[in-house]
Amino acid sequence: MSLALAVACALAFSLTNGFLDAANAIATLVATRGARPGQAVALAGTFNMLGAVLIGTAVADTIAGIVTVPAADGVAVVGAGALGATVWNLLVWRRGLPSSSGHALVGGLVGAAVATTGIDGVNWGGMDGWRPSGVFGVLIALAVSPILGLVFGAAMARLVRSGLRRGTRRLGGPVRAGEWAMSAALSFSHGANDAQKSMGAIAAILVAAGQLDTLSVPLWVKVASGVTLTLGTAMGGWSIVRTVGRRIFHLHPVDGFSSQAASTAVILGSSFAGAPVSTTHVVASSVIGVGVGRRRWRHVRWTVVRSIGFAWLTTLPASAVFGGLFALVWVGLT
Repeated sequence: MSLALAVACALAFSLTNGFLDAANAIATLVATRGARPGQAVALAGTFNMLGAVLIGTAVADTIAGIVTVPAADGVAVVGAGALGATVWNLLVWRRGLPSSSGHALVGGLVGAAVATTGIDGVNWGGMDGWRPSGVFGVLIALAVSPILGLVFGAAMARLVRSGLRRGTRRLGGPVRAGEWAMSAALSFSHGANDAQKSMGAIAAILVAAGQLDTLSVPLWVKVASGVTLTLGTAMGGWSIVRTVGRRIFHLHPVDGFSSQAASTAVILGSSFAGAPVSTTHVVASSVIGVGVGRRRWRHVRWTVVRSIGFAWLTTLPASAVFGGLFALVWVGLT
């Protein structure tokens, strides 16, 4: 019963990840009217699944290695950590604030581990060359990726605008086609990175329960993570789409293309490096970068940016508190 509940909590986290992070993959495509919502969700769902199934499990391995608790406590700790992250995701989603599911999961796992076994139950880690390890390694990746998103977004905006300076309205069709291609690529990279977060949690649960000998990810876990991620996008991501696609900076189709291309480069590269990053952070930062690249600082709605920043800052401690509380209750009941 405890095993099934823990796996359900990890899949619930994946569902809310779809509410938050997966919606970002189609935010600019929908906001610039490059596609209707139904078309965008179908596109995101297809490529989310492909990314989840086809790309390796480097990110999943990183997530699974965050906690080092005894096997007897592993199911409760990881299950409670995923539940804490899920609750926080739902709270920020209700307010339409893009927040990092990766931060939430790390916070939830750390809070649950510390509450049950103390600080020794956490692999604090760092960087192993270019590969992140443990909590600090993940936090470094989560901190650097928005900066890269902003820089790449600004650079892409300048590059694309310069290339299309003498363009005519005939380029409208190719630009929108490019938006579709980049949205598909961004969805693929999201599935390759974010779906692996729930995969890593489930793999850690199965190892702790004695169902797996090593931190390998079975095919059914990959498919289940991809499906719940896609369902989350279809069910509840529209408030995030409005915030990222319309409230930060007024995007034109060429801006949407620039943001998507920049975000894809950062997220897909991170996936191969085993670095869990936030699609929310990267896409929102790239949108800001597009505004900066067009030299329209005043057109960026900084009040919205501050609200998003506040949500980002509070995600780790808040999800850690939730994870710790749920772990204490879980262990007490079992």
